Amino acid sequence: MNDLSFAVPLWVWVAVSLVIAVMLAVDLIAHRDNHVIGFKEAAVWSGVWIAIGLAFGLVLLAWQGGEVSSTYYAGYLIEKALSIDNVFVFALVFSFFAVPDAYQHKVLFWGVIGALVFRLVFIFVGAELLQLFFWTAYLFGGFLIWTGYKMAVSKDEEVHPDRNIVVRLVKKIIPTDPSFHGGRFFTKINGRRVATLLFVSLVAIEATDLIFAVDSVAAILAITTNTFLVWTANAFAVLGLRSLYFCLAGLLRRFAYLHYGLAVLLAFAGVKLILSETPVGKLPIPLTLGVIAVTITVSIGWSLIATRDDHGDQGGATPGTGGPDAADTGRAAGPGSAPAARSHDSKPPRP
Repeated sequence: MNDLSFAVPLWVWVAVSLVIAVMLAVDLIAHRDNHVIGFKEAAVWSGVWIAIGLAFGLVLLAWQGGEVSSTYYAGYLIEKALSIDNVFVFALVFSFFAVPDAYQHKVLFWGVIGALVFRLVFIFVGAELLQLFFWTAYLFGGFLIWTGYKMAVSKDEEVHPDRNIVVRLVKKIIPTDPSFHGGRFFTKINGRRVATLLFVSLVAIEATDLIFAVDSVAAILAITTNTFLVWTANAFAVLGLRSLYFCLAGLLRRFAYLHYGLAVLLAFAGVKLILSETPVGKLPIPLTLGVIAVTITVSIGWSLIATRDDHGDQGGATPGTGGPDAADTGRAAGPGSAPAARSHDSKPPRP
């Protein structure tokens, strides 16, 4: 599979990794007091993350030229679009487990670290497979097309995050107390160390994102198999997930038709990946960027127009989170109060 190839010195990998680590540290320090994040604060942070992601594309432009930079932007844009779908799952999990607003950022912080690790592994494994075995392009491409189809035709149904096989396994292995204990993931009860409901909600998010990572990495590998570009596009898109959640949490129901746009993007990525191993070859990056931009714009615009008379959602509020009583007792809120996300048989479908 022919693709962009340029030398990336070890010090560049180290420098980028340090930048990512520093940004994570800054974000952790800024929210170390577990305060409730409002819409304004989340919007500012979202702007910062997006600006950093876009600025890195300019660094690539100066370093390696327009083709590399535009390829990065195409990957970043599709990853950012798909990351919006993760927000639906965050809302679902937080609603189901009635996670108090003040502790949601802590869960998301560690959830994003897990997401970065999963994606890093999948990137190197997936890119190596595509380089070594041409037929994996057909396999990944078919998977993306099937994923897009499943997303587009998914039906309404009630879901239960606590029935996730990983969550159930953790509960069997680790003693768990079905309640919250402040912002702690673990606590001691009668001298015995146990996991709290906050840790269970973190596991639920990590388990779901593990499957999301397969979709996301496969989609961007359809654009490029250059591991440096795939990793940086993923990393800078995922870093802003926490702030994106608090920005969009109160507006999720307005994105009623976004899943159709994401379904189109996944299917397009699948077709693009398959074509790369045919006489047609890789589709031009400007065409890819155009399809991604138009699809996202149309699906979001369609959603906002269709729900313009819906005054039930207010920006900046997290939907479906439980009140103080629910938080204190550890009682899970009903899952129907929050929208679900990208649909597979093994993860929650979109209502």
